[in-house]
Amino acid sequence: MWELIDSVPSGAQSVVFDFGDDPKLKEAHWKRDKNMRDVLVHLYEWHQLLLGWAAANLNGDSKPFLPAPFTWATYGDMNVEFWKKHQSTPYDEAAALLRGSHAQVMTLIESFSNEELFEKKHFPWTGTTNVGSYCISATASHYDWAMKKIKQYIRRNG
Repeated sequence: MWELIDSVPSGAQSVVFDFGDDPKLKEAHWKRDKNMRDVLVHLYEWHQLLLGWAAANLNGDSKPFLPAPFTWATYGDMNVEFWKKHQSTPYDEAAALLRGSHAQVMTLIESFSNEELFEKKHFPWTGTTNVGSYCISATASHYDWAMKKIKQYIRRNG
């Protein structure tokens, strides 16, 4: 992912993403995340969700993955709040935040055994799933989303 991000010329890292009126691009993020910084801070904030949730629950403090008042039905509103929070975050700071949080998330993931990661209900705080599913959501799945978005920007803007 970083190779792709670094392939975007430094001046273009703050250029506004313009995906036009492509009817195939229906999801809210196509309008919400307007530049590279927005994408990077989105990834960073999802890392923070995972790190905070795991730390609290591993310490015996019951904490849901999504902060109140958000639910899986309203997490899009939470993503908008993340976007608003970082509108004054410079690109370089966003990149540094993401690099740091990625390292923290990798350390967290490596601290779990395969059973702890992938056995359903291994931890009572994961509900009916496993901690690995949350890790994948906050990393690989989100990285895939980010790369698709960046590639789409590169295709449209050469």
